[in-house]
Amino acid sequence: MLHVSRCTRNGGTHISIITRVLSRYISNGANTQLLNHLKERGLISQVSAPEEKLVTKIQNGDKLKMYCGVDPTAKSIHLGNLVPMMLLLNFYIRGHDIVNIVGGATGAVGDPSGRTTERKSMADDTRLDNVSRITTQLKRFFQNGSRYYNDKYNSNHNGSGEYLMTNNYDWWKDVKMIDFLATYGKHIRIQSMLSRDSVSARLNSQGSLGFNEFTYQILQAYDFYHLYKNENTTIQIGGNDQWGNITAGIDLINRVEQNSKQVKENPPFAITVPLLTTSNGQKFGKSAGNAIFLDEEINTAYDIYQFFLNTTDEDVGRFLKIFTLMPMEKISRVIETHNEKPQLRYGQAVLAKEVTEMIHGTKKSEDAEIISKILFGTYDSNDSNELVRLFSDARILKKAKINTDIVSLVSELMKCSKGEAKRKVSQGSVYLGNNKVRILENITDLSQYLIDNEVLLLRVGKQKCFVVQLL
Repeated sequence: MLHVSRCTRNGGTHISIITRVLSRYISNGANTQLLNHLKERGLISQVSAPEEKLVTKIQNGDKLKMYCGVDPTAKSIHLGNLVPMMLLLNFYIRGHDIVNIVGGATGAVGDPSGRTTERKSMADDTRLDNVSRITTQLKRFFQNGSRYYNDKYNSNHNGSGEYLMTNNYDWWKDVKMIDFLATYGKHIRIQSMLSRDSVSARLNSQGSLGFNEFTYQILQAYDFYHLYKNENTTIQIGGNDQWGNITAGIDLINRVEQNSKQVKENPPFAITVPLLTTSNGQKFGKSAGNAIFLDEEINTAYDIYQFFLNTTDEDVGRFLKIFTLMPMEKISRVIETHNEKPQLRYGQAVLAKEVTEMIHGTKKSEDAEIISKILFGTYDSNDSNELVRLFSDARILKKAKINTDIVSLVSELMKCSKGEAKRKVSQGSVYLGNNKVRILENITDLSQYLIDNEVLLLRVGKQKCFVVQLL
C-alpha cells in the first residue's frame, strides 16, 4: 500500500508530486502488458488496427467498454461459448466495463458463420425461453467468476468494472426498414458483404444462402454501431469465425461517424478468440456433438468437473490458461508438479476443481471432487445420507430393489446380458462395499455390504463404480 506524504503550506495540503507519479505508475503496471498477457493465455487471436492505440489506452489506465453477443440458438451456452466470455471476464476483473447481448433479434435471422447449411427455424416461444435462460446463465457466470477471482487471487482488492446485460430486440423492434435503408444503406457495401468468409463459403458450395443469412452481418454491424453511439462501447469480442461480422460493424461506424470527434479519439476495435479445439483437433460445440452446457438442467457441476478431469496431458496447461484466472506463475508450478508424475493426473485435478469452482461455486466444486474420489476409490464415506445427496445432485445415483441379486444388478448397471454379468462375477471383476470385497459367485443377500442398510458401493473392474440406493 502506498503511504501518501503530505506537506502543509499557507494552510493548504498538497500531495507530493513523487507520490502521484508513483501511484499512477503502480496502478498502470498490471495493465501495461495486458494484451500480451491475454495472448499468452491463448485468449486473443486477432486485434484490429490500430492495435497500438488500444495498447496505449490500456497503458494510460483508460477504462474500456466491450461487448460480446450470444444468439439464443439453444437453451444454454456451452464451453465453446465460454472462451470469449473468459476474455471478457479477464477485462472485467481488472476494472473494465463489459456488456453481454443476447440476440433476441439476430437469433430469429440466423448467423451463417461457420455453417454449410441454413439453420433450422425456431418457434418464437422457444427462442424467448432460450433468451431468458441464457440471460440468467451469463449473469451468474460473471457474478460467480468475479467472486471466484476476488476470493482466490485478488490480493490487491481491485474492483471489477460495470456489467450490463441487454437484448438487441429492444432496439431492433422499433427500427423501420425504409428508415434504416435511407439512413444506413449508403454506408453498406455489397462488395464487402460478398467477400465475407461466411458468405463466400456458402456461395461457392452446393448449399444455398438465404437473404436472411446474407443480411445477418448488417444486423450485427448495427448492433456494434448502436452500442458504440449509445453506450460508448468501443470493442466487440467474438470467435475467429466472427471476424467478418465484427469488422463489418467497424466499417459501418467509421463510415457513419467518419468526421466525428468520438471516432478520432475512441475508434472501434475487434478482438477475436481462437476456436476451442483439443490437441487432436477436435472442436467443441453443439454441432460437434461433445458440448458441455452450463445449464445445470443439462449438465451438472459434476459433469463439468469430470469433463476437465478427462483432459489429456497435452491440453492441461493450455486449458488452465484459458478456463481459469489462476496466475501464470502458479500455472507453471502446477504443470511442473504434474510433469513429475503425470500418471497421478495432478494437473487435471487442479483444472477440474478451478473451472467448476469458477462456474458453479466452491461448494459444488468440492462435492464434485468428493464424488470423483469416491468413484475412483480414493475416498471412503460411511454416511448414506451424504452419498445419496451427492450422487442425486450429480444425477448419477442408481436405484434398485432391496432383494435384487448381484448378477441382475450388474446386468442392469452395465447394460449387459445376465450371462455376461455372471462371467464378470465369476472372473472376480466385481467388488462390493467400501472395503472393495471381491466376490466370485452370485449373491442374493447384499445386507452385509450396505452402508446404513441402504447404500451399496459396487465396482466393476478398475473404471466403473456405482452408488446404488436399495429400496
